[in-house]
Amino acid sequence: MQREIDVIANNGFSAANISTKPVTTQLDDVELLDAYSQAVVSVAESVSPSVVNIEVHNRTNSNAETNARRRGGGERDNRGSGSGFVFTPDGFILTNSHVVHNAAKIEATLADGRRLNAVMVGDDPETDLAVIRINGANLVPAQLGDSQTIRPGQLVVAIGNPYGFQCTVTAGVVSALGRSLRSRSGRLIDDIIQTDAALNPGNSGGPLVNSLGRVIGVNTAMILPAQGICFAIAVNTAKYVAGQLIKEGRVRRSHIGVAGQNVPLPRRVVRFHQLPIETGILVVSIEPGSPAQKSQMLEGDMIVGCAGQPVAGIDDLHRLLTEERVGVSTPLVVIRRTEKITFNVTPQESPRNGDN
Repeated sequence: MQREIDVIANNGFSAANISTKPVTTQLDDVELLDAYSQAVVSVAESVSPSVVNIEVHNRTNSNAETNARRRGGGERDNRGSGSGFVFTPDGFILTNSHVVHNAAKIEATLADGRRLNAVMVGDDPETDLAVIRINGANLVPAQLGDSQTIRPGQLVVAIGNPYGFQCTVTAGVVSALGRSLRSRSGRLIDDIIQTDAALNPGNSGGPLVNSLGRVIGVNTAMILPAQGICFAIAVNTAKYVAGQLIKEGRVRRSHIGVAGQNVPLPRRVVRFHQLPIETGILVVSIEPGSPAQKSQMLEGDMIVGCAGQPVAGIDDLHRLLTEERVGVSTPLVVIRRTEKITFNVTPQESPRNGDN
């Protein structure tokens, strides 16, 4: 034994620089990395055939282009692109509203190279979701999961076509749940998934997938110039919206016909009426013939409650004015000067996106 120690000392080794880490631990680390890689590879192979590259042609008619046509330049064809994914065997595709909104022509390129014309089924700018449809054989639909089952920290994979590079795969984790994101129409989208899976322009509309290969979100936005802060619309929201778009071509919502702005409430009014909120909606204008006008609401009133719920701002009112409120008498609480008044308002179906 002493001879073995002497040999180690003579060769420049000491107890301090002799690794005591078992070889099996190093192998375990390699196996874990291989398992992670295999999970990403498996997801990419199973979902990529469902992902499509969407090319949109928009016709514009600005004054500059009118002058260009007069000079013989013709009408300019503006193009945009994004991603989407097939979610039914008969060719329905989910994507973002901002990818296909007001498109004159839509084309979808499948993972196998087929290029097919697509038709608009419906889009909903309030949730930035849209459904288009293609007519093709042997389509591979992606499986939709349940966004209520995901947890922060779990593995996710994003697949899309950033900058036209088809079927690009990035991986990351769920960074946070329950975020809110402002849509381009101004309405707040709730239940947003935050992820650090890298997204770039062109990824919009592509699927966010869990390790089982099931879609849990629709990629929609990133924050620039931040890195690793990206967002996806929860698939449970997408399921509801897609069902409405396929059935009716739009998502029905109710409105009362007011334009307003969020304002702080006077503290003495909050204390006197024991209000659970400190802000409300100042009614700036009322649409003629609207439910609000019929209920005797006046400009200058401050909305503080609807359907038994406190209303601290426009976003709260949007959440309460759902399809179920159409034609249903609904109590609306306002502050008029210092008096609290309750009206019964019967919301109507919103004739266009963005009405309150």
